[in-house]
Amino acid sequence: MPKINKKVLALFFLVTFLFVVVGCGGGQTTPAPAPEKQKLTVASDTAYAPFEMQGGPGEPTYIGFDMDLIRAIGEVLGKEVEIISMGFDGIIPALQSGSVDCAISAMTITEERAKVVNFSVPYYESGLITAVRADNNDIKGFEDLAGKKIAVQIGTTGALKAQEVPDAKISTFNTIDLAFLELKKGAVDAVINDAPVTLYFIQQGNEDVKVVGDLLSGEFYGIAVPKGKEDLLNQINDALKTLKENGTFDRIYMDWFGQAPPDTILQF
Repeated sequence: MPKINKKVLALFFLVTFLFVVVGCGGGQTTPAPAPEKQKLTVASDTAYAPFEMQGGPGEPTYIGFDMDLIRAIGEVLGKEVEIISMGFDGIIPALQSGSVDCAISAMTITEERAKVVNFSVPYYESGLITAVRADNNDIKGFEDLAGKKIAVQIGTTGALKAQEVPDAKISTFNTIDLAFLELKKGAVDAVINDAPVTLYFIQQGNEDVKVVGDLLSGEFYGIAVPKGKEDLLNQINDALKTLKENGTFDRIYMDWFGQAPPDTILQF
């Protein structure tokens, strides 16, 4: 019988022991899958710069002040935000049907809308303004629009305001970009729309358009939530309060508008 080397025998038993230990304990080292974040589905008309618009290369699909704000709210709530793009006039029906959780889309808080949806505390102060072609010297303000052709976005407060103009010929469009295009072509005399969106449009190289007259109204934007979802509404308001207190809201506002937010918004 050949003599077995003791060192070889010891190495054999060591390898066997390690194999058994690793084999028995291998299942314990597999990390448990991370739990999936809850999803927050958010309706928005994503053609309303600078609040919501298409992102460019290397950017999220949708960018803008509203988009940054709702994603920051999602972070506070620990939820993954999914933006559902749709026409503005389809947002409230989507909320009512429960197909989305909430909506952020530069939506003015009005008595009529508040009858069918709930709103967060106001997060932006706006107002309506009249825009005309830069070479138009006849229209100096809203009071000069009687009998004129006016373009508006369907379902907006600008569309409601246009109905106050005597004998106006009103054209409605699904997006505000199309309304401005009609103005630039000379197909209409004026556009009535939210002031920050109109001013942003002009700043993007559309110097052939100008604003005339004063702000037509003072308006506040809110995040809309379906009736019956008070818990979600409270969570969104609490998140807005957190973002205000930790400075995130002010930073987002400054990034998009170049100034600090007014004291008239986010009053808790």
